[in-house]
Amino acid sequence: QVQLVESGGGLVQPGGSLRLSCAASGKMFSIYTMAWYRQAPGKQRELVARITSLGTTNYADSVKGRFTISRDNAEKTVYLQMNSLKDEDTAVYYCNAQWSGVDYWGEGTLVTVSS
Repeated sequence: QVQLVESGGGLVQPGGSLRLSCAASGKMFSIYTMAWYRQAPGKQRELVARITSLGTTNYADSVKGRFTISRDNAEKTVYLQMNSLKDEDTAVYYCNAQWSGVDYWGEGTLVTVSS
């Protein structure tokens, strides 16, 4: 069982930066594939970025070059560094842990990009 707690969301102006954190409980964090998803109002949840247990990353086209996902296995934490934020990045961001076909989700943190 894994519990995930996101933090770091808030209000930021276009062009600004935020760093989201996701702290995980439980053992074996290092074997999980970790990801960030987001859901904007009226839209479906979408994958933003993913990092495997080996550190391989992939990103949605819309955030490539602007967002960076990383993980600290000793701290059981995954991060999402978001730079050059745009209005369309406004969404609730969810942390996800996945292993052997089982998904765990955090409750989400709201990111609002607005001037």
